[in-house]
Amino acid sequence: MSEDLPAQEQVKEPKSWFRELLEAILPALVIVLVVNIFLAQATRVEGQSMEPNLHNNQRLIIEKVSYRFHPPRHGDIIVLRRPQRQSDPLIKRVVGLPGDTVEIREGRVFIQGDPLGEPYLNQLTVGNMAPQLVPEGHVFVLGDNRGSSNDSRAFGMVSFENIVGRAWIRYWPTAEMGFLK
Repeated sequence: MSEDLPAQEQVKEPKSWFRELLEAILPALVIVLVVNIFLAQATRVEGQSMEPNLHNNQRLIIEKVSYRFHPPRHGDIIVLRRPQRQSDPLIKRVVGLPGDTVEIREGRVFIQGDPLGEPYLNQLTVGNMAPQLVPEGHVFVLGDNRGSSNDSRAFGMVSFENIVGRAWIRYWPTAEMGFLK
């Protein structure tokens, strides 16, 4: 059939196929990039620092929008980058907000001298920590597995600019799929 077409149309056929492919793929790539950079991102839990609530190799979606409208809140599970480190991002829970005085004693976390209610824990918080004031633009974070967590007790307060986003949905394994609390 293509033998009956003029030579010009035979040459245009591969170009139009390539153009159609580009017109379909290019917008899809742009959409994926915009979503990943500004709205949401998939990540994987590495390690046991958030046990019993998050487990090694679980897959999560991080939403990156809400902190543009409000600061982090007590109990939020966040993904953060360690400053001056090229290591993988960490997943931790926000326990101290700007202006809070955080203290650890008697196996509990205290905020402004009052015990912090932490229904998501199944263990005491190990060690003691003298009261520390969380500065403006920072949060104090802890892992839920307090006996095995690299968190603000080790590396200090986390600047808002080092927060990647809020862990929002667990999607793998499918048996544990759902919104995070």
